[in-house]
Amino acid sequence: MSNSHIKDIVIVGGGTAGWMAAAALSKVLSPAWNIVLVESEEIGIVGVGEATIPLINIYNSALEIDEAEFMRETKATFKLGIEFVNWGQLGDSYIHGFGPLGPDIGITKFHQYWLKLRQSGEAAALENYSINILAARANKFMRARKDMGNSPLAEIAHAFHFDASLYAAYLRRYSEARGVRRIEGKIAGATTRPDDGHVDAVVMESGQRITGDLFIDCSGFRGLLIEQTLKTGYEDWSHWLPCDRALAVPCESVEPLTPYTRSTARDAGWQWRIPLQHRIGNGHVYASGFTTDQVAADQLLTNLDGKPLADPRLLRFTTGKRKKFWNKNVVAVGLASGFMEPLESTSIHLIQSTISRLATFFPDQSFNQADIDEFNRQADFEFERIRDFLILHYKATRRDDSAFWNYCRNMPIPDTLQAKIELFESNGRVFREANEMFSEISWVEVFLGQHIVPRSYHPLVDATEKSKIVDFMRNVETTMRRCVEVMPSHAEFVQQYCRA
Repeated sequence: MSNSHIKDIVIVGGGTAGWMAAAALSKVLSPAWNIVLVESEEIGIVGVGEATIPLINIYNSALEIDEAEFMRETKATFKLGIEFVNWGQLGDSYIHGFGPLGPDIGITKFHQYWLKLRQSGEAAALENYSINILAARANKFMRARKDMGNSPLAEIAHAFHFDASLYAAYLRRYSEARGVRRIEGKIAGATTRPDDGHVDAVVMESGQRITGDLFIDCSGFRGLLIEQTLKTGYEDWSHWLPCDRALAVPCESVEPLTPYTRSTARDAGWQWRIPLQHRIGNGHVYASGFTTDQVAADQLLTNLDGKPLADPRLLRFTTGKRKKFWNKNVVAVGLASGFMEPLESTSIHLIQSTISRLATFFPDQSFNQADIDEFNRQADFEFERIRDFLILHYKATRRDDSAFWNYCRNMPIPDTLQAKIELFESNGRVFREANEMFSEISWVEVFLGQHIVPRSYHPLVDATEKSKIVDFMRNVETTMRRCVEVMPSHAEFVQQYCRA
């Protein structure tokens, strides 16, 4: 290695973010790099991010992780989407499913044909044209059968629900087997170089100094290096996403084992439900400006499916992001980089995408500013577009039963989101910009699920005779239904494939 190469990488903090970073870097880099992870047994991990999105499969396959083994070790279940209850209005339920809707025709999207038939009352509910949503409603699951050509069974997209602390432990074993060194203890602070302000070492409470070239800050909300040491600054988004607290509690499992996450809107926030093999993870995300901790805890405990297995744990947060994800020689990953509530299960994905971006822009000793600026520009874009998608869930509501929902319905929103809503309202169009995380179908499902209905549809739809469209839609619906009929139940599949 030449002198300009980075040799020593120090990861500050364990948990999901720290061990995901350690595992990925130990896989990508040769043993010529030294990777050290510093964490303290005394500092608990937040450990609520238990639901994921399908992009986690890219991370797992890059690390050559065996899916069934990883699922057994983390007591995981499968996830086909997220059910949203009471969001658009009380009594509503829709599922944001992963994977495609029915097939597009030429360059015209499937949902455009559906919009035309909806106008004349000849379309079934949108859910009937998604293999993921139909399977979720029936509590069925199978992994995509890529050998089945153009069958909907080839198109099933899945993510996971898993125990975050078991996942961190699993990745720790993976990382240590690849040479990552773990140092136990609490960090008292960090020192910086006088000439350029780069961090040169973290200092342990024992007085031990751990020096490094590149530091990855996975210290959670504290942002030990990115904020406490480098004073990077934080962009607060709580005027758009007013929830600032969460209570988390596990409860006993109940039948059936559902292959989806549930998010139920409450009067000042929402409640999550994440089924694992051995328990159900639950939480209540709420706005302290509109309710009290006691009322929020009572609501959570009253609405559990099984007996609680612990007392609710309180987390406080401010939605937003650091002004820079990468500052000097420190890259913030996970909660140290910013926080968005887990409404669409994006927390673990943001860890993954930051690590992947770091690999793309991996520095040498010169820490070229052009690389760092581009890294930050891409990270900002990704965070902001996810933020817009989350805001949509709150803004697009007809609920007027509480002060919280009145605030959300009437609040001003970012111009980028306003433009997306207006575009969809005209002719049902959605465009995925650059490498935006959520697909066009995700936006369509949430728009329609929350009563944003376009005035018209894509004019090219009229190039196909209406009777042909009706036959096509009916055929798609029948095929989807038949596919779901042959699938095993989610519980049966888990039992056979990855029972813990």
